[in-house]
This record gives sequence, structure tokens and C-alpha cells, in this order.
Amino acid sequence: MSPLAPFRNEPVLELRRAAAREQLAAGMEQLELPLRVPVWIADERREGDELVSTDPGAPDRVVALSAKATPADVDAAVEAAGRAFPEWSSRPARERAEVLVRAAALMRERRAELAALAVRECAKPWDQADADVCEAIDFLEFYARGALALERGKPLFQVPGERNELRYAARGVAAVVSPWNFPLAIPTGMVSAALATGNTAILKPAEQSPGCGLAVVRALRDAGVPAEALALLPGEGDVGAALVRHPAVATIAFTGSGPVGLDIVRAAAEVPDGARQLKRVVAEMGGKNCVIVDSDADLDDAVPSIVASAFRYAGQKCSAAARVLAHEAVHDALLKRLAGAVEVLQVGQADAWGTDVPPVIEREARERVERYRAMARETGRVAAAREDALPATGWFVAPTVVADLPPDSPILHEEIFGPLLAVERVRDVEHACDRVDELSFALTGGLFCRNPNTVDYVVRRSPVGNLYVNREITGAMVGRQPFGGNRLSGTGTKAGGPDYLLHFVEPQVITENTVRHGLVV
Repeated sequence: MSPLAPFRNEPVLELRRAAAREQLAAGMEQLELPLRVPVWIADERREGDELVSTDPGAPDRVVALSAKATPADVDAAVEAAGRAFPEWSSRPARERAEVLVRAAALMRERRAELAALAVRECAKPWDQADADVCEAIDFLEFYARGALALERGKPLFQVPGERNELRYAARGVAAVVSPWNFPLAIPTGMVSAALATGNTAILKPAEQSPGCGLAVVRALRDAGVPAEALALLPGEGDVGAALVRHPAVATIAFTGSGPVGLDIVRAAAEVPDGARQLKRVVAEMGGKNCVIVDSDADLDDAVPSIVASAFRYAGQKCSAAARVLAHEAVHDALLKRLAGAVEVLQVGQADAWGTDVPPVIEREARERVERYRAMARETGRVAAAREDALPATGWFVAPTVVADLPPDSPILHEEIFGPLLAVERVRDVEHACDRVDELSFALTGGLFCRNPNTVDYVVRRSPVGNLYVNREITGAMVGRQPFGGNRLSGTGTKAGGPDYLLHFVEPQVITENTVRHGLVV
């Protein structure tokens, strides 16, 4: 393998160009549905149809028929991964990096089909689906290079007569529990981080996106990951719970809801009989993300950025804007302009070019968001809602802007995960920061202002993991905006950043006395 070039983000397609649209459309023609998703442990594949994923925009369309893993499958997968661990972890980082780079190349070749799968299975609009594939490729390339740097270790102080060395060793079997909203990028990132550092991995994809989970595992196995070193266990929450509690699982990488994440943290804290190490949890658990708009903000910049952050992919991103804290001097004008911008959003099926707001993932999600919308009508004011734009089929929710809610409204404090944006009036930036500080979440945040002193103040006050100034608050790029939250939004260092791989390794320090007496012949 020749030396790796410096990391560069995979460029997204320019979908205003007909050739780019035709490239992705060809991927939809290549999809043969329904996919058959197996429980895949080592070389054994067990197919079934106990788990069904459907198109959120056309619920009668079956995207994947999946087998459902059992507790016995969990045991078998962990046992196989444990057998594979000594050989995989002993490979030089360069060999593991080669595998990840080959997987990235395969995803580039399959880009159109992978994007089409995300459109169908998770209703990601074309631009979002293509970006999901690009981020998956970025994780593979970035962590391949990170593994090489990690193998070199870190410098320690040296003194005469002594040699000190810091190394990093893989921890063991990693359980990866991934979400549906980034069905390719997030599982690829968590699995590739584990594999790059010499761990073996078991992927439990979200029950809504088993087809995408299969695509991730297939790319990595086709690239050279040994069969026993990477298993696929589709299923429901009981599969993830069994993985989390298995005594031979060393690391748990999770992205999903706060309640599930906290259950994982609690379960991992219990040391089962026979366990030989403490479990480590890497968890990203969502947010209630606020955008502060000061009196001197350029509303021409603020309005489109807020609308994109709140409603793109129907607000189904953990980083999506959920609250706007607007200075009283601009509140009314901003609210009016946000309402006008919502009226021209393109609501439609994910496979239609130019769609801004697709359906939410499933019936239960639609019902949950509708309950919050009803609460907003009862306790506040609906400033805008695209009720007239909803397609006849699919789990659609009208993108909605609400205002005049009481300060203790659940809409202002609970994660909703849908196209609902609340706008609040604040006296000043200090008042806005006080409101942000009341939250238990601290994932992303935004600020629109022109005064550098205001930027400095908000940076000092903000508890969030990712603060965006005068731009959208979604769309973090691997290597450029390492992503992850604080407080109840997450634990650990940031995905796509220089420290993320440290989650998956144990540091070892070797100290050698170099003052030898005599010669050994």
C-alpha cells in the first residue's frame, strides 16, 4: 500500500446538474426489492421475514425482509468475534487501514445504489442520501489514517538509562447499536472505528433500516474484514440489550434516543460475573438545539439557515434546530419571515428531486409529533403550517412554526424529532444563554450576530458540543467539525475527530531499564 494522501472529504454530487441526477436515478433502477437481510455470523447466514422495513412515503412498499436475531445468535456472534480478535488485533495498523480504504472504494462504486436504498428505506431526500454515503466514505478514510497515527503512539519524557513508550491496544469485542436517520454513515463510522483499532465488531442496525445495515457489513466484508470479525444482528431492542449486557463485550458504541442511551449506561455499569474488564460506552443521545438570533443579526442569512436546520429531512436529525431564541427587537420580523419561508418549502416524497421535507420514519413518529403540534395549538400560537402540501400517502407531518408558548412547555424542553420549530422572545443574549443553560441537552447550537464580543460571550456561556455561528447548525463534516454532545446529549469524544479512536483502545506504558550489566551472547 502506497502512503495515504492527506484526508479530504468526499464531495457531494451537484444535483442541479442533470448528469448527477441521472447518476443517482440509475441507482434506484438497480435496487431489487425487497432485500433479504440475514442474521450473518461468520460464514453462516440465516434468512427470514420476521422483521419488515417499509418505505415511509409508501408504507405498502416493502424494502427489506429480515431475519430477527435471538439471544442464542448474540452468544454465537460474540463467541465468533472473540475467536477472531487475536488475529485481527495483531495485524499491523497498515493492513487494517488497507481494508478500510478498500471498503471506501467499494462504497464509491456503489454510491448510487446505496443512496437509493437510503431514499427508499429511510425516506432521505436525494441530497441527504448522497451526503449520507459521502459521510460513510469519509469515516472509513479518516479512521484508516487515524489508526496509523495511533499505532505510532505518543511521545513521553525520556531520561538517561530508561526508555518509556506509550502504546494503544485494542479492547476486544465492540457492540455497535446504530440509528435509522443516518443509516449508512453512523453505523459505518462506529464499526470502522472499532475495526481500525483492532477490535472485532457486531452491528445491530435499527429495526427500521436493516437493509442499510446489511450494505455496510457487506462493503466491509467484501473489502477484507474476516467473516468472524464482523457480524450483523438485525432485530429489535432486545438484541441490543443482550449485546450490551454480554460479559464478553468490551465496548458499546451507541447512537439513538436518550432513554435507550441511559439504559445502556446503567447496564454497562453493572459488572457481570465472569467479566474481565469494565465496559466502555460511547453514546450520542440527541438534543434540543437552540439558535440565538441577536438584534444585529442579518436576517437574510438567519432565515434560510434556520429553516434548513429545522426542516431538512423533516427535522429528523439529532442536530436539527428545535428552538429559536430571538432578541425582542427582531422577534416579530424574524417570526414573520420564518413563517413565509415555511410556506414555500417543498414537502413531498423523498425520491422527488428538490424535496425539502419528506415523511417521518413511521406511523408512531407521526403520531408523536402530531401530539406536540396539538399541544402547541392549545397552549401557544401556530405561526405557520403547511397543512395543504401533504401527499396522500406516507407518514407526513406538516412543517410547523409555533410561538408564544409558556416557558415550561414540554415543546421547549423535550426532544421531538420532527418538523416542529418553536420561536421564543428574549430580552437579550444573556437571557437567551440562560434559557439554553436550563436544558439537560447540549448537542448543537447556533448564533446569528455581527458583534465579535457577542460571539465570544456565547462561546463562553454555551454548553453545547458543536456551536455554529452565522450558518446552519446541521451538516457536520468528518475532520472539519468533529461531532458530539455534552450533558445528556452524549458521552465521550467527538465522532470524526482526532480523539474518537481512543474510545476503542487501552493505553499501555512500557518502561525499560537500559543500563544493562554484562553482555548476552
